[in-house]
Amino acid sequence: MLLVVGVYLVAGNLVNGAGGGNVALAKGAVPTAYSALVQKWGNLCSALNPALLAAQLYQESGFNPNAKSPAKAEGIAQFIPGTWATHGIDGNGDGVRNVWDPNDAIPSAASYDCELASYVKDVPGNQTENMLASYNAGAYAVIKYGGVPPYSETKNYVKTITTLEQSFAAPVSRVDPSQQAATAINYAQNKLGTPYLWGGNGTADQGGRFDCSGLTKAAFESAGITLPRVANDQYNAGPHPQRAELLPGDLVFFSDDLTNSRAIRHVGIYVGGGFMIDAPRTGAVIRFDPIDTPDYFGATRVTEDGAKALPTTV
Repeated sequence: MLLVVGVYLVAGNLVNGAGGGNVALAKGAVPTAYSALVQKWGNLCSALNPALLAAQLYQESGFNPNAKSPAKAEGIAQFIPGTWATHGIDGNGDGVRNVWDPNDAIPSAASYDCELASYVKDVPGNQTENMLASYNAGAYAVIKYGGVPPYSETKNYVKTITTLEQSFAAPVSRVDPSQQAATAINYAQNKLGTPYLWGGNGTADQGGRFDCSGLTKAAFESAGITLPRVANDQYNAGPHPQRAELLPGDLVFFSDDLTNSRAIRHVGIYVGGGFMIDAPRTGAVIRFDPIDTPDYFGATRVTEDGAKALPTTV
């Protein structure tokens, strides 16, 4: 959540800041309602980019504009009231600063990030990592230690967000194959013919049955990678290869809304030749199915760091 970081923060914003580069968002990774905002405001300063801003919003709220935490952090960017009072901006120019309105909260999150970056701009090291460390531990700590401070929580936060960033950015080059892919495929192949069970995790009390994301979760757990339980969160477990770049072991996803990864409703494990292993629906069994259907959304090449970076709840 967004925290007040002490004496090195002052009121104000950077709404006229310089652009942060030409990072493109992965297809559908950000819900359509927010993608233009994230693309625009993610280029507010050189320490920020749209994929990084998207990673923060996903980690904070799962793009839920009505999210509220036990610590009273509010909205899509999870500002606590004291931080919002100082750093919230009127992003849509309607004369109101509303923490529950993504048109204000997303610009405010970007403005706050860039404000932090401005305080630590002369600190050695990576400017984006120093900005994220300031977000977590305060600009004073970053200045004091001359970079990311040696706090395990802060170092983990920086790694988490920069890893998630890779899931929200459109790849600019071919992504490396997963070392765990063969193990995951082997697990899924051994489950061929198993009846589908909605909510199934393959446990003994469920007769060893699975639903689609239960199967993919179990397959990658057999390879030492823990994925989230639901398909739309599994989509964020790594970078997204193009259809022509698919390799066996990639997760493939399907949706009735091809513009919004949060609407993904089905997942399978690609095995090559245009086919996947999946647990399709009630009344069917785990089987091979083609992936080239009108509802094909995209793919994820699961990485261990990508899976570890995913929030446990969003």
